[in-house]
Amino acid sequence: MSRENGTIVIVGAGVIGLTTALRVQQEVLSTPNKSTSSIVIIARDFPKDTSINYATPWAGAHYRPCPGDTPQLRQEAKWAETTYNTLDSWTDEDKLVAGVEFMAGEEFFEAPAPEYVNVGEDVTRSAYGHLASSFELLNNEDLIAANKDASHTPKLGFRYRSYCLNSPVYASFLQRRFQRNGGRVKQYTLASLEEAFALEDDVSVVINCSGMGFGDPKVFPIRGQTCLVRNPISKTITHQNADGSWSFAIPRPLEGGTIIGGTKESHDWNPYPSVETRQTLLSNAAKWFPLDSADERAPGAYGFDVIRDIVGRRPAREGGLRLEVEHRQIGSSKRGVKQLRGVVVHAYGIGGRGLELSWGIADEVVSLLRKQGALSLRAHI
Repeated sequence: MSRENGTIVIVGAGVIGLTTALRVQQEVLSTPNKSTSSIVIIARDFPKDTSINYATPWAGAHYRPCPGDTPQLRQEAKWAETTYNTLDSWTDEDKLVAGVEFMAGEEFFEAPAPEYVNVGEDVTRSAYGHLASSFELLNNEDLIAANKDASHTPKLGFRYRSYCLNSPVYASFLQRRFQRNGGRVKQYTLASLEEAFALEDDVSVVINCSGMGFGDPKVFPIRGQTCLVRNPISKTITHQNADGSWSFAIPRPLEGGTIIGGTKESHDWNPYPSVETRQTLLSNAAKWFPLDSADERAPGAYGFDVIRDIVGRRPAREGGLRLEVEHRQIGSSKRGVKQLRGVVVHAYGIGGRGLELSWGIADEVVSLLRKQGALSLRAHI
């Protein structure tokens, strides 16, 4: 059990860290008789920063379910549904300020895998089940009309109510909400996870939302390159190409442009955008996505008004997200008065779905803390 008046530290200010901090804070505020501890986020990067290793601000970001029968995909589907319902429950004002907009989402498949074919046969038993009231299986006319290139007519397509986020705005909103409710932030580069126990007095719980972990050999980056353009689009569209690659168009709410993507390159640390990749992304977008205001006279850009190329590193892990409790002997407190034993909750390595799964993962962290008795002694924030 955690010590009375202990401090709760969240390591990392990506979307998992920010959401978890806010969710833990909500749990604390919902219970009377709070004790005199604190909740603090310690991170190298915060939403105002633009490090390539800080994935959250670079994300598209939109929601599309990922069907499948593996335990990992079934669990992720539950977390995704929790996140969807959480965002949908917000007031219109909060959605606007946070850069969240619900809109139509469309998916097209040139070579659909069996799990997507199964969705079309019975949506209620799939990862799309919670979207059944808005779900449409597109007919042949829709599939033909969706593409300018007749040689790439998809064989399957869906339409449903999705959402898109302006990720820099959204991350800043989460941080502001956390601080407005009394949470604290500290910008600091930790040398080890153990150091998190020494930076504040009486730290009893550390929640490790560090993304890439601290030397975990199972963690690796997935390099992603996208292109941000000014051309607007009224819905988010994903197109699975015949070669198995994916193309997508994701509008950023609040007139933040449109993200055209994208690549997934495992174990690739290259920080530089590829001009050839940009040309491929925009060429595909010109064929498949009905963006507005494209100027066909624009040389080399397929009519798009390019703002910038984006390269980010998604923090992935073999076997998926690490989500578990660990107990550690952590030495003495900041004043060296007593020996401490701390609780660590690991929540890192989610890859490219952090925004889509964030509220579900945060709920799991809170559940783990409850089981450890770490929230029974309330924090004063």
